[in-house]
Amino acid sequence: MSLAPSRSDPALAFALAGEALEARPSGALWWPAQGLLAVSDLHLGKSERIARRGGTLLPPYETQATLDRLGEEIAATGARTVLCLGDSFDDLAAAALPEAEAGRLAALMAGRRWLWIEGNHDPGPVGLGGEHLAELRAGPLVFRHEAAVPRAEGDAPAAVATAEAGAGEVSGHYHPKARLRGGWRRCFVLAPPRLILPAFGRYTGGLDVGSGPLRRVAPRGLALIAGARVVAAPLERLRG
Repeated sequence: MSLAPSRSDPALAFALAGEALEARPSGALWWPAQGLLAVSDLHLGKSERIARRGGTLLPPYETQATLDRLGEEIAATGARTVLCLGDSFDDLAAAALPEAEAGRLAALMAGRRWLWIEGNHDPGPVGLGGEHLAELRAGPLVFRHEAAVPRAEGDAPAAVATAEAGAGEVSGHYHPKARLRGGWRRCFVLAPPRLILPAFGRYTGGLDVGSGPLRRVAPRGLALIAGARVVAAPLERLRG
């Protein structure tokens, strides 16, 4: 597992399936050779969805804040392709964004390739342009919403097959976070041939890297912890 921390760059460079990638402090993944910026679990429209279903009223600013953060990442990287790894919207109805937010998203999409991967919250096309895919295979990497792992004893070992083929898998879904002395922090989970991205959205919460589901998906590896700069820590230490 090759990591290349830099004193000047807050991102952390590493290799997956032979490809040079960067974990960014925002929780976005940058693939320089492809000009591709990947983010996961934006959950746009979450406050509207909660209010629509009679839940707690939250300040309706999270969509704009998430889009602003995404715009900053696009500007910083000069991304030619933006890949949203599923659960981009809190449900399909939430994809009917207010005019101002829809305009902001359209401005971000203009002039670049934009890919929507299906998630469990948004399993169908959202009618906002771009390409809608179940998953994306690009070179030695496959991008999907949820990691492909055997569900029960006797299931096809999809993750093992991916590793034998020399491919790497990039996914989201779990919203991984790690508990440090200063509190909870979003993190990437790097467990080759697998990489799990943190949630990028404003109101997304997270799942402890020590939880049962994440132990099963990534029994060992590293947490790439987002903050002012990205730092790596063994999962075993965080789980201890």
